[in-house]
Amino acid sequence: MIGNANIPTYKVAVVDDHVLLRSALARLICSFENYSVAFEASNGKEFIDKLSKVVLPDIVLLDINMPEMDGYATASWLTKHHPHIKILALSMESDDTNIIQMIKLGAKGFLMKNVEPEELNDALNSVLAKDFYLSDTISGKVISGLQSGTQKASEPEALTEKEKDFLRLICTELTYKDIAERLFISPRTLDDYRNALFEKLNVHSRMGLAIYALRNKLVDINQL
Repeated sequence: MIGNANIPTYKVAVVDDHVLLRSALARLICSFENYSVAFEASNGKEFIDKLSKVVLPDIVLLDINMPEMDGYATASWLTKHHPHIKILALSMESDDTNIIQMIKLGAKGFLMKNVEPEELNDALNSVLAKDFYLSDTISGKVISGLQSGTQKASEPEALTEKEKDFLRLICTELTYKDIAERLFISPRTLDDYRNALFEKLNVHSRMGLAIYALRNKLVDINQL
């Protein structure tokens, strides 16, 4: 059998105040091919303290409701200080307001705590390959929130046609590399478009861009 010596092992941090769940998630992640657990933490403060003592993780599974420093505050801090660490939010409740708020703060996706092992593996793979993950159930919650007006549409910014095309493609399953090819631009130029839109629209993730596009009717809401 051919090994996977040339495939990197991605490190995941698990941040949750429920010890048994946290330990179970850590064991599960270690059973996935090419993943290991960097460390565990019981809240955002402990997570930040441990970051300075270990190799930075690639992904953090981040509970929303925690004592001392919750997921919202932790996501905000992480997006500011370590934007390359990808955040997957965890929660017992799939409230659309919570989902959208975490995405606005930089989360790449959202998972329920009763997630099946296969979905967790898919979610980890997706945030690495495509920079976002939302299950069909969570996508439905986001769409429902947008349709019901839970999140009021912002005043649309002045966007170029190229930026609008970029935002439409963001709402698809295409990778950034695929999007660059569709727009006939280099990956570096695409990075410039993305970063400029992050600043212009005051969002911090691909899903944040997608939600902006949906709110402002730049794309069909059923494409998410």
